[in-house]
Amino acid sequence: MAEKILFSWSSGKDSSLALYELQKQGYKICALLTTITQNYDRVSMHGVRTVLLEQQASSIGCPLEKILISAGAPNSEYESKMREVLEKYKSLGVTSIGFGDIFLENLKKYREEKLSAIGMKGIFPLWGINTGELARRIIRLGFKAIITCVDSNLLDRKFAGREFNEQFLSELPANIDPCGENGEFHSFTYAGPIFKKSIPIKTGEVVLRDNRFYFCDLIPK
Repeated sequence: MAEKILFSWSSGKDSSLALYELQKQGYKICALLTTITQNYDRVSMHGVRTVLLEQQASSIGCPLEKILISAGAPNSEYESKMREVLEKYKSLGVTSIGFGDIFLENLKKYREEKLSAIGMKGIFPLWGINTGELARRIIRLGFKAIITCVDSNLLDRKFAGREFNEQFLSELPANIDPCGENGEFHSFTYAGPIFKKSIPIKTGEVVLRDNRFYFCDLIPK
């Protein structure tokens, strides 16, 4: 019988590939776990409208578990709400959570410590794989994603709203990770092998938030 797990879903390309790999390995995803900034009704850091997130979950065929946090919330608020949700699922027999992390050791350690404290564990299907290889795998498998957020301290505004494809990768500066694993950019996946149907979207305006992050609004068609 397939192990039931939760999956930490950001709405982006790395999450999409990690979910694809976990499904291929035979795990049953009982819910997608996503943090929403309540004031904006958008996926935290990715800036994606909740309605598009809901369309993703519907197309994937998984229930969506939203963790609502306030704008500028301290980490303690996030941790408290996350623990509450995880304990609910643990009481239902779920003891593992999948993540799309690739090489950030401190983040992996943080996740594992928090999970261990409540008797759960993390699964990291992409861990340690070369990010250039992963970026090409995402494209080769047919995932389609748009860059929704760019950190202007690390990357130019012109990359916001772009398709994640070979052309995009070829134009990235040499010091930028091909998967944006250092937070250089975030994305929204609108099509690919995990989806029953693509998510119809169009790009809207690009705005600067917190004097640092360029967000490209994605509008449902």
